[in-house]
Amino acid sequence: MTRYIFFYFITIFSVNSLASDLQINGKLEQGGLAYGWVPKDTSLSLGVTEIDISPEGYFIFGISRNSPSTLELKVTKNKIVSKKIINIKKRDWIIERINGLPSNTVSPDNKTLKRIRNEGALISQRRKISASSIYFKNGFILPSEGRVSGVFGSQRVLNGKPRSPHSGLDLAAPIGTKVIATADGIVSLVHKDMILTGKTVMIDHGFGLQSIYIHLNDIFVKEGELVKQGQLIAEIGVTGRTSGPHLHFGITWYGVKLDPQSVLKVLPIKDVIN
Repeated sequence: MTRYIFFYFITIFSVNSLASDLQINGKLEQGGLAYGWVPKDTSLSLGVTEIDISPEGYFIFGISRNSPSTLELKVTKNKIVSKKIINIKKRDWIIERINGLPSNTVSPDNKTLKRIRNEGALISQRRKISASSIYFKNGFILPSEGRVSGVFGSQRVLNGKPRSPHSGLDLAAPIGTKVIATADGIVSLVHKDMILTGKTVMIDHGFGLQSIYIHLNDIFVKEGELVKQGQLIAEIGVTGRTSGPHLHFGITWYGVKLDPQSVLKVLPIKDVIN
């Protein structure tokens, strides 16, 4: 009996130790980016998503706009499973209601809708594949200068129909304004003519993090090209479905849309892993 009690005590202690050893930092809020460290040979999952972990034990994960107030991370080591509960800060989002719009501006025709869906599927497919390198270790910088004309998470209700929440940060500036890479990475998509986004570039920063730049005027990089933070990649334009020249800048984690303004505030990961 004493032997089993001792084994039970060691198991409970190990489980509790797993959760307590988990260090998490970053912006623990809706739309935020979190990063942390776990001991060697530990695995993590957030729901059904396995979290990438570097050989040194560092990891990141994104928090969606509609995240509940708590998230549960599953921590596994040596077949012992523990759970870590993370408190997530709730945010208030801007809701704008516009009525009386012509129906063709709210609901596209079938041919256009099919193309929009195909182009959206292409972007989603590229976001599912990511490099195992920590290209994002230097953190993120603003990709262009301009007036903030749209923020993440805001939502329009057109003729009573809710549209998808805004998925990035809009920076209004003249056509030709320089656009630079927000962080090191590999160009994962270059498209010259998408219905909604016009000329579009995506960069893979590793571990599921990708940035997207849309409504561009000109593009100076190619798919598969390794780019450095601050490198010129494009110019602001007015392509795609937009009412004026601006850059739409977005960041995702395996398809989970994140608030660029929140991600920009996360300390460079290199300050933690070096």
